[in-house]
Order: sequence, then C-alpha cells, then structure tokens
Amino acid sequence: MNLYIEPQKEQWKDICKRPAFDFQNLSTNVSAILADISNRGDKALIEYEEKFDNVRLNNIKVSESEIEEAEQLIDSKLKKAIDVAYENIYAFHSSQLNGINKVETMPGVVCWQKSIAIDKVGLYVPGGNAPLFSTVLMLAIPAKIAGCSQILVCTPPGTDGKISPSILYAAKVAGATDIFKLGGVQAIGAMTYGTDTVPATYKIFGPGNQYVTMAKQIVSQRDVAIDMPAGPSEVLVIADEYSNPDFVATDFLSQAEHGADSQSVLVTTELAFVEKFKFALEKQLNKLPRKDLAESSLNNSKIVVLKDKNTLMDFTNEYAPEHLIIQTEDYINLAQKVRNAGSVFLGPFTPESAGDYASGTNHTLPTNGYAKSFNGVNLDSFMKKVTFQEISKSGLISLAETIEVMAENESLIAHKNAVSVRIENIN
Repeated sequence: MNLYIEPQKEQWKDICKRPAFDFQNLSTNVSAILADISNRGDKALIEYEEKFDNVRLNNIKVSESEIEEAEQLIDSKLKKAIDVAYENIYAFHSSQLNGINKVETMPGVVCWQKSIAIDKVGLYVPGGNAPLFSTVLMLAIPAKIAGCSQILVCTPPGTDGKISPSILYAAKVAGATDIFKLGGVQAIGAMTYGTDTVPATYKIFGPGNQYVTMAKQIVSQRDVAIDMPAGPSEVLVIADEYSNPDFVATDFLSQAEHGADSQSVLVTTELAFVEKFKFALEKQLNKLPRKDLAESSLNNSKIVVLKDKNTLMDFTNEYAPEHLIIQTEDYINLAQKVRNAGSVFLGPFTPESAGDYASGTNHTLPTNGYAKSFNGVNLDSFMKKVTFQEISKSGLISLAETIEVMAENESLIAHKNAVSVRIENIN
C-alpha cells in the first residue's frame, strides 16, 4: 500500500488513479469478438465459451429441469437468506415507483410524464471463482417491479457446463424470464445482436471484468444502451481516532478480495490511526481463504492522511468512490458533504457487505470516478420517461403567438405554419 501524508491538491489526480489497463489492445480484441458474434451468432458463442470458459456446450439456454434441480440442491439456509434479501431489495426499489403528475403550464396546456418499462433487458452476472447470485437479485428485482416483459440473465458456466444453483435459484425468485450459459464478451455480444437462441435486448446491465466493461462501452456507442461504465470494484473508508480499526480493516479487505484489480482507500486525519489499522489488517489478512487475491489488490490500495475534515471530504469527492464508508464519530455531519459517491455507508455498524447483499439498496454502482456523473442502478434504470401533452382550443390560441414568433426567428416556417393553419381554422 502507498501512504500519502498531507499531499498537495496537485497530487490528488495521480493519487485518485485506478489500476490501468492497455485499453487500445483490449478494445481491438473485444471489437473483433463482438463482430464475429454479430456475424456468426450461436456458432461463435459456443466456440468462445470453449475458448474462454473451457466448456463445450450443447445448449446455451438453461432448461426448466436445470432450474428445478438447482432448487433442490441449494442449502436451506442460503435459500432463506436469498428470500430475506429479496424482500428487502423489493421493498426499497418498489418505494421508487412514481405516479403521474399532470401540470397545467398555462390555461388549456396540460403536460405530464409517464414511466414506461423497457421491454427487453439483459443482465450480466459474473461467475467464475465467486458466482455472484446477489447481482441477480439486484438487477432482476427492479426489472420485475418496473414491468420489463423480457428479463434475460447471462452468466458463465463451470467447466461441467452447469450454472451455480444459487444463481439459478436467485434468478427464479427474482423473476428472470430466460437464463443463458454465457460469460464475458460473448454474453454482451449475444444480448446486443441477438442469435437464434438468445434474443437481442434494448439495454444491458451488470458489472464485470475489464473485458465485459470494454464490450459494454463498445456496443453502447451505436447498438444498445447500458446501465453505466462499471469496472473493477472499489471502496473508500473515512476513519478518525474514534473508529474501530478492526471494523475498518474488514471493510478494506471485503473489497480487496473481489480481485487483483480492485482498490481500497483509507482516508483519515489521524496518522496515529494508520498503525492501528495496519496491525488489524495484517491480522485479518492472514486468516482469509482468498489471501493471495486480497494481497494483490492491496498493491493498488492507498492510505491518505489529510490535515482536516474539510480537506478530507474534498479529496473524497474528487476520488468519487463506488462505495463510501464513513466510520467517524461525526459521520452524520460528514455525510451532508458527500457530493460524489455510488453508495454511502454510515456509522460503525453499516458494513459495505450489507449493501452488497441484503439491506435493500442496489450494489450495481459506478466505478473509476464515474460517480461524479452517474448514479447506481435503481428502478428508473429499467424505465424510460415518456412525456405527453394535450392542448385545448383555447390553450393553443393563448400559446400560438409565442410559438409562431420563436419558429419564425429560427427560420422554421413549417413549424410556424403548424400553429398558424390551426388558428386560421379556429377563426
């Protein structure tokens, strides 16, 4: 880990950098795979699954019998945990439903906005070493509440050609309509272009590694909408002399074990706290099953000591973390100063893993500083806003001159005539 003590603002940009990749080569390779999938469909998907996921598939789509088998295999405690998480996530996201509010902007001119579900959505769920069944809940539940008619899930299978039972059970509970054994770039390509087996979708959601992130960014340029640019996970923890170093260390490591390209950052005004934190971190690290992975991630991690709380919050907003944990004594006060963050966790008893799994908020969040301009996934992410308006005869008479003058001054005479002809007809 790198330690920075009262760095100047000129240094902040470099400190805030995330792990870098060779995006030029990455873009070239991913684009070639996407083009191949667009041209050859299912045949390309099967070949890439064999190449990248080491499995030769006969059927890409998960069958009903496989889903039923998974429900029998899943541990009863895990099943109960998924059910509880479902209820909390459903409660939080259903609270975001909005009614229609009609506004009469002037007499006879009524305008309103209506939320309408995106018909077809594609959800990418990472698999591999840690199948993220929680991501199924985070994406499929709001899609179901929104009213999306087709909810596709793509997730990589194991070398035995099967999907984790936990993912299949979560997908069934959350309301997924179709599940496919596809990982990485091939999953994004299938949901973008469609094949004989996989329907094309209108918007793609979900986190992933740098290949998935690059694929989503490429297809979003002209082919399909995406939720946000989302790459390797990250957390920033704010601590002071009142913070529990063991708690802070757990939050640091819970992010580090995601992968070698994850990043954890500690920001504090107390240099004395750093040594306590390092001791707690080392003690906990040695007990982790994924110790090697977490250690690799810690090479990207940073500790930043700043002179006061105002400077600390300025730095935090510049970093714009995916996950922001505030464990200081005055956490409520500091929370009021948050401008850029994906999701914020307040106080000593609010671990980031609560939001990852079961408190109710969504864990699909902007990374790499995109929290400055993007929010995390919510109910609105699965809907589009359509505006309506209705103008009465008297309303058009009142508004006519305004429209005509504006249209004429933009030299758009047909626009003006659309009003003028109606007024003449009225008179």
